[in-house]
Amino acid sequence: MSEVDNKRRQLLIASGLTLGAFMLPKMAIASPYTAKSARELYLCNIHTKEELETRYFDGKFYLDKELKRMNHICRDFRQNEVAPMDRRLFDAISQIREELSHNGQVRIISGYRSPKTNQMLRGSTKGVAKKSYHMTGQAIDFNLEGISLSRVRSAALDLKLGGVGYYPRSGFVHIDTGPVRRW
Repeated sequence: MSEVDNKRRQLLIASGLTLGAFMLPKMAIASPYTAKSARELYLCNIHTKEELETRYFDGKFYLDKELKRMNHICRDFRQNEVAPMDRRLFDAISQIREELSHNGQVRIISGYRSPKTNQMLRGSTKGVAKKSYHMTGQAIDFNLEGISLSRVRSAALDLKLGGVGYYPRSGFVHIDTGPVRRW
């Protein structure tokens, strides 16, 4: 076998492995959360009063059906629009809950926000970003039943996942998967 054929074979193998890695988006290695155990959340949307108990990660794979159910509960309820949420947000909430030994409800204040809703909120609420990560499914505002917001904020900051906003007067902590920052 010639050296050219050998190099061509190596290139094809490397290309195939790379392509294969991209075709496995549900694998746990895509997440910064390295725990291999199943992940469960008990979610409640405070506006719609919908509740969801879900096991969205089985220890090896993310479960598409459950992620879709989570996207639905995190939808823009004002426009009734659903968008895919960044699953790293759910992993971050799972980690925060684990660190705080929390077994109760995760209360969602805001998940996905349509551009129309975001614009409306910008006109009526102080501090709503023009290019909010909520509009791309990369942000969630929440609190944990029975846990002080300051403890939730502290645990979120320890993750260094992205942005962490603290809104004690409004009763929630904001996390997003943008650049690491705090306010």
